[in-house]
Amino acid sequence: MSSETKKIKHVSYLWDEAKAASLKGDEVSLLVYRSNLLGADLRLTNFGGGNTSCKAMAKDPLTGKETEVMWVKGSGGDLGTMNRTGLAAMYVDRLRSLKNIYRGIEHEDEMVVLFNHCIYDLKSKAPSIDTPLHGFLPFKHIDHLHPDATIAIAASKDGKKITEELFSGTIGWVDWQRPGFDLGLKLKACVNENPALRGIVLGSHGLFTWGNTSQECYFNSLEVIECCAQYLEENYGKKRAVFGGQKIQSLKKEERLQKATALAPVLRGFCSSQTKMIGHFTDDDRVLEFINSNDLSKLAPMGTSCPDHFLRTKISPLVLNLAADEDVNNLVELKEKLAPQFEAYRKMYSDYYNTCKQANSPAMRNANPVVILFPGVGLFTFAKDKLTARVASEFYINAINVMKGAEAVSEYTSLPRQEAFNIEYWLLEEAKLQRQAKPKTLSGRIAMITGSAGGIGKAIAKKFAEEGACVVLNDINEERMKSAMEEFQKKFGKDTATSVMLDVTNNATIEKAFAETALAFGGVDIVVNNAGISISKSISDHSIEDWDRLYDILVKGQFLVSKAGIEIMRKQNLGGDIINVVSKNSVVAGPNNTGYGSAKAAQAHLSRLLATELGADKIRVNVVNPDAVIADSNIWSGGWAQGRAKAYGITVEELPAFYAKRTLLNETILPEDIANACFAFVSGLLNKSTGNTLNVDGGIANSFMR
Repeated sequence: MSSETKKIKHVSYLWDEAKAASLKGDEVSLLVYRSNLLGADLRLTNFGGGNTSCKAMAKDPLTGKETEVMWVKGSGGDLGTMNRTGLAAMYVDRLRSLKNIYRGIEHEDEMVVLFNHCIYDLKSKAPSIDTPLHGFLPFKHIDHLHPDATIAIAASKDGKKITEELFSGTIGWVDWQRPGFDLGLKLKACVNENPALRGIVLGSHGLFTWGNTSQECYFNSLEVIECCAQYLEENYGKKRAVFGGQKIQSLKKEERLQKATALAPVLRGFCSSQTKMIGHFTDDDRVLEFINSNDLSKLAPMGTSCPDHFLRTKISPLVLNLAADEDVNNLVELKEKLAPQFEAYRKMYSDYYNTCKQANSPAMRNANPVVILFPGVGLFTFAKDKLTARVASEFYINAINVMKGAEAVSEYTSLPRQEAFNIEYWLLEEAKLQRQAKPKTLSGRIAMITGSAGGIGKAIAKKFAEEGACVVLNDINEERMKSAMEEFQKKFGKDTATSVMLDVTNNATIEKAFAETALAFGGVDIVVNNAGISISKSISDHSIEDWDRLYDILVKGQFLVSKAGIEIMRKQNLGGDIINVVSKNSVVAGPNNTGYGSAKAAQAHLSRLLATELGADKIRVNVVNPDAVIADSNIWSGGWAQGRAKAYGITVEELPAFYAKRTLLNETILPEDIANACFAFVSGLLNKSTGNTLNVDGGIANSFMR
């Protein structure tokens, strides 16, 4: 590291000379490399926020002549994970020629369609609204970032003055304006007036920096941000205590998590009044410093400044009017206190919409809060999926950092409500939302599947995850569960699944597992009782220990897990599903099967009893009856296969063919078949069905329900 890079301490200098040297001569690959480094540090820019570009000569496919092309991050991408396909490639001369037909700021939205006439690589990503901001500047390499330290200055009352003094005029200033064609022209005018600039601060928005090489641009960006961060650090607590000083004390860590666990399903219920939401919770130190402060009541209602922030977090958060030591276990009293607070928030948002809307504004979106602050405890976020909820939390922490810095050096200013509305309900933003893929069938649903590290349970979890659900993997075998979790993260990413140790015979582990589920996702909608064992012995060979173990795992386990799940479902008041994976043996009498068969019959009847009790709560309880599911099953690795083979007078090797031949369809039953049956019950097609049994056994006449 050079002496220059040693000055960088508030952000991460990640440039690898060897890696960059291997890309030398390929400006686009260097752009991707630089972008990934910038996106890897959330202090530099948010997930999905900011954009980067480079300009270089390339051969025109029509004329064969060298022409200048700009590669810029395309619409909807993320710098940290972007690859070459995430870039839009544009003819620079064509893009700049659009100035000749620009009709003024009232018509600038129409320019976005014209970007398509400037595309060099027809396979590239769609250009974003920020494309002209890069195209009109004359520099080869440009970064547009949303660093907290810089936005803190940009969103302060004296931001322009501070910028001029801090950088001695080498960083320009452009007042707040919605991103687009006209803002690109203003950036160009700013540089024309002062060609020696090394960057521009956008009021309330972010930072533009540039360089002659990718590395020079990268270092320039970091150096400017470092300077801002250092300036803030020197001023924290200098003028006044951070956020006006501490007003209340946080609960202890364990108490905070207990409180959040109990409260999350209730909050999720309120936030899901229009569509089911997934939750996220954090008690990050930065959050606690803000929500426990004297300035919370002043700053929280003001909302955020950077457009990227409030598009993810809504115009402002809901601050709960609850004491940190409030009893959140008295559900009736808790909901009585929370209901008017949510109604007040919805009215505030509705008033904001109705006051600011225009004739062509899109319809009002969900009026529920995204960000909920609980002083003394932490920050909750609720969104359509876990990724969006987690990212909203990260963005609000960015906003907290901005408010902290702005208040330290000046006075924080948020965007005027009308400006915020014009961004949130921008027709181009609405068009982007409309282009998003339709939600999957189980989007917004949370599923706890017991025994889901292998066999039938893992197949169910995979099916539900593929259909959009968040799933909770669990097992009593930690190694097996770890392996399943790695598989799920590789396939679905880090926001789809979580894992918990769970022994269905131990109520303490069950309660802990559901607590972790509530903390991870906000609650639970689907409980699948799948964990089980099989013991096949004659009555003479059957021991009391065998009997107790079967009934503990199959019957008591189903009872305990269902009971814990029902408690959370009732907190949410969103209904739900309980599916019990039972067996053909619950209705068919066979040899050497007294313990297992009778326990399965008890499971089936317990399901019917719960269905009658939970109908008023809109909680459906249904049964799937498999038979002879051999693949990837712990059952068959034990003594069950030997026992059943002995009962039928055949060898273990002959069992699969034997089971298939005895079915009406002559089919082998796979874990995926059971998963499909479970999905049928929760897919929405059977929302008015409860107390039912679905056989998945290839067709066995003796197991027909009657």
